Amino acid sequence: MWWFQQGLSFLPSALVIWTFATFIFSYITAITLHHVDPALPYISDTGTIPPERCLFGVMLNIAAVLGIATMYVRYKQVHALNPEENLIIKLNKAGLVLGILSCLGLSLVANFQKSTLFIVHVCGAVLAFSMGSFYMFVQTILSYQMQPKIHSKQVFWVRLLLVIWCGVSALSMMTCSSILYSSDFGADIVQKLHWKPDDKGYVLHMVTTAAEWSMSFSFFGFFLTYIRDFQKITLRVEANLHGLTLYDTVPCPVTSERTPLLSRDFQ
Repeated sequence: MWWFQQGLSFLPSALVIWTFATFIFSYITAITLHHVDPALPYISDTGTIPPERCLFGVMLNIAAVLGIATMYVRYKQVHALNPEENLIIKLNKAGLVLGILSCLGLSLVANFQKSTLFIVHVCGAVLAFSMGSFYMFVQTILSYQMQPKIHSKQVFWVRLLLVIWCGVSALSMMTCSSILYSSDFGADIVQKLHWKPDDKGYVLHMVTTAAEWSMSFSFFGFFLTYIRDFQKITLRVEANLHGLTLYDTVPCPVTSERTPLLSRDFQ
């Protein structure tokens, strides 16, 4: 049995691979058509102009669905491992809410480009990155609470380093972008897709985009740490029938049917 066939470990793997492919395919398309500069454009800039906009939107929406599925499985796993720990239960619920909000922001970024509805696009980006960062932070606290009883200390330290990486990237991106957009570097700076080294604000722009890509890769690394955990969990769906037909009759007990969530058992 291959490693990705064990439990639900394919979920975080698919999330990372699919999201990375979304960024790379739209980047290559945008570069080939000369819609953006090759040197570190904003991630969303690679999905601003057709045809890459269509590809970026569809693939990023699928990534948001994969993200919600991955976070839900993580929520169920932590809950099953700690059914009576009140602090862990509360943090686990908070993490699920933060994760769903982050995926909602990701979907907004996918569907509202900055060239059409800039305010909605920015709100989606802020929601995706901020809630995603808080999600990582909450999950790292959960990892601290569960080690060494549930998993090793190494898992906690790896996730802590990834959270620090994410935090440094987020701070750099917020600082430089705030200076960039609050300064007088031109009226078209919001919609600008092509930058030259002698443009005003070029250095701030490059630091901001580098921090954005860096932050995204910290997310990738964090979800990859779920692979080993997800090898030890399988979800099932239980169907409870209230009668032998679908007519309005008096309910009678019927044997329940249990099937794997994804139509096959990965254990």
